[in-house]
Amino acid sequence: MNLASALGWCVSAFVLAATAGLLASWLDRKITARLQWRVGPPWYQNFADLAKLAGKEVLVPEQSNRLTFLAAPVLSVTGMTACAGMLLLAAGRRLGFEGDIVLFVYLLALPPLAVALGGSSSANILASLGVSREVKLLLSYELPFLCAVIAACVKAGPTTSLARILLFQEMSRPLLFSLSGLLGFLICVVVLTAKLGYVPFDVAEAEGEIASGALIEYSGILLGLFKLGKAMLLAVGPAFIVVLFWGGFGSTLGGAIAGFLKCLVVVVLVVLIKNTNPRLRIDQALRLFWGIATVAGLASILLACAGW
Repeated sequence: MNLASALGWCVSAFVLAATAGLLASWLDRKITARLQWRVGPPWYQNFADLAKLAGKEVLVPEQSNRLTFLAAPVLSVTGMTACAGMLLLAAGRRLGFEGDIVLFVYLLALPPLAVALGGSSSANILASLGVSREVKLLLSYELPFLCAVIAACVKAGPTTSLARILLFQEMSRPLLFSLSGLLGFLICVVVLTAKLGYVPFDVAEAEGEIASGALIEYSGILLGLFKLGKAMLLAVGPAFIVVLFWGGFGSTLGGAIAGFLKCLVVVVLVVLIKNTNPRLRIDQALRLFWGIATVAGLASILLACAGW
């Protein structure tokens, strides 16, 4: 793949992930509204909100680290674009390399890390409190998330290639239909909710306590990029879970439609978790992830080793 082809692939991955993410965010808002007996926004609302933010003035605090403050939202979108490109190669063309799933896990950590970097560079006390909570949450849910990913790698090989995990599921059955795969799938859905900062894990942006948390100083297109990165995560995260545990998207039109419907199921599960649980305190979230979720993740690894 030459430079022009690689650039075109990145642009295509960005456009697809951004469009899918904004539509997934609209679905989230629409389902939430219907659960609360409201009508909800039209399908283009998130696109209009992003365009509105792009036209507003960007304010940079005088005491902030200007370079980090400006680079953090770009880092979030860049990480999600790279994830989308890797998923397209693995799910569409069955291309990848041994260890690409490790790189993918690292890239999925970029949005919360970008929030932490941006908030810490803004020199705002409320932002610092939000950053502290964001980092604690990140350190808590990454452990059970890694356990779930390792269980999938062990069950499908062992291998650390997304393409090989997909090929294994094509030749046998989706990992979701095994006990270890089911545990890993449920863990990943809960972790995705935390990565998105949705209730009950919205402690870093608890508006009733610390205003907008780590993003309190952001405005204009910079705030829009953070929101776009979160929207892209709402599309990339479910797609990754589907590829890892539910057989991916297939190589035919029917397989692509089935994969799309599977992603919708994951998005709906995340939205239902968001709308049926109260906010957890940061200590409660830590106990959940380092306790029940980690034990379940270790159990999924042991079950995968035993062939279950």
